[in-house]
Amino acid sequence: MIFLSEWIKACTLEQVKEGQLFGFTHDNTKILLANLKGKILATDLICTHADADLSTGFLSDEGVRCPLHLSVFNLENGKPQNLPAETSLKVYNVKIDDNEIYVEI
Repeated sequence: MIFLSEWIKACTLEQVKEGQLFGFTHDNTKILLANLKGKILATDLICTHADADLSTGFLSDEGVRCPLHLSVFNLENGKPQNLPAETSLKVYNVKIDDNEIYVEI
């Protein structure tokens, strides 16, 4: 099977300032953007443990902390850093072109 990916426009850089989280949906794909020290990272928007919206969570050097049960996910690889979450988030490639953020899905 061949899976084709596509780059979709997520938002502008202005919408994800340093230290902020931004969630959006494209078709049925829910994506979280995070600006961690000036680097834009993208993962699944929904926590793998309890379906919480991670854009309402807390961003730190360790990653994004789920607002519901406080599991922290590494934004580089999607791996949970502590329980109760045990399943990794999917991570997405990101590119910035002319102050627009694009995500490969």
